[in-house]
Amino acid sequence: MYEDKTLVCKECGKEFVFTAGEQEFYAERGFQNEPQRCKSCRDARKNAARGPREYFTATCAA
Repeated sequence: MYEDKTLVCKECGKEFVFTAGEQEFYAERGFQNEPQRCKSCRDARKNAARGPREYFTATCAA
């Protein structure tokens, strides 16, 4: 039913594949729009919006 599509990222301009599995995932969740950004640009955008991570040291009982 679904076939792989080649799309162009609006952020970096590179081509990326919108796989049949991803299309099925989008359809199951009712998403109407195709992705506009490739995976690496989506991840970079998500991480930039989150802000830096804060790390803590853990002391385990011995």
